[in-house]
Amino acid sequence: MPHAIRFHQVGGPEVLQWESVDVGMPAAGEVQVEHHAIGLNFIDTYHRTGLYPVPLPSGIGLEGAGVVSAVGEGVTDLVPGDRVAYAGGPIGAYAEVRNMPADRLVKLPHGISFDQGAAMMLQGLTAQYLLRRTYRVQPGDTILIHAAAGGVGLIVCQWAKALGATVIGTVGSDEKAALAQAHGCDHPIVYTREKFAERVKEITGGEGVAVVYDSIGKDTFMDSLACLRPMGMMVLFGAASGPVPPVDLGILAKMGSLFLTRPTLFTYSAKRADLVAMADELFDVVGTDRVKIEVNQRYALRDAAQAHVDLEARRTTGSTILVP
Repeated sequence: MPHAIRFHQVGGPEVLQWESVDVGMPAAGEVQVEHHAIGLNFIDTYHRTGLYPVPLPSGIGLEGAGVVSAVGEGVTDLVPGDRVAYAGGPIGAYAEVRNMPADRLVKLPHGISFDQGAAMMLQGLTAQYLLRRTYRVQPGDTILIHAAAGGVGLIVCQWAKALGATVIGTVGSDEKAALAQAHGCDHPIVYTREKFAERVKEITGGEGVAVVYDSIGKDTFMDSLACLRPMGMMVLFGAASGPVPPVDLGILAKMGSLFLTRPTLFTYSAKRADLVAMADELFDVVGTDRVKIEVNQRYALRDAAQAHVDLEARRTTGSTILVP
């Protein structure tokens, strides 16, 4: 019987349990996927801790890559043996085998490995909507990306640089600064010893940036707003430090008629046509080496709890995968 990581109560990494599961055959409109690699993402910790509540008991994980092993009734565009990848749910990717809605899967190009597919889908599709849809980065723009040495951060740095932008990024150490710089970040800021809002103003000659991509939340929100030029856009797409407290939106007027949005990948990829178009653009920039996907950490799937410990302790960089 296959195994999966599940949790029966919210809490720390210790709530993650390695359990036998009865997968069954795929229902109509579903396919069965045998995972070769599974992506680790910060949002997984939000589900585990209850920050983003899910019905319990629950599986965990939103991203994976593998091979179709069976198809349900009505599925015509996938067959057993197809290489596929997905991101964004439904929750339950931390599993050796699972059934998935066929319309949430995309075929993985043969030039992209399973490890890359599992490491790039959620983070890469997030980077796609951030850079190409939420705020469409143009040549000459200056942008700020927090956690520039993280999974999304390294992709955003490379992709934004390829688009002709000047990239400023915050990181937690000199080692992470060097990593971000090697991936297209023009101006890494070590936030543990520098006030990033002041440095951004210095770097931009007092003008500020066109857009801030902020996945940190509570600890960075107000300073992120201070980094923006008039009519700049604040894109809050995560809350690694906790949710942003209630804020008087009048501050947006006082700070220069700023824009504020809280997007999610689930909204941007809800329609099948959008998901396919986003994945095609991601596969193109990876396939042409404008964006390199590097897996910097690997854990056995059954060791998912340790992976969560390391992720939350900021001991990981770039992309991390779990291997069944």
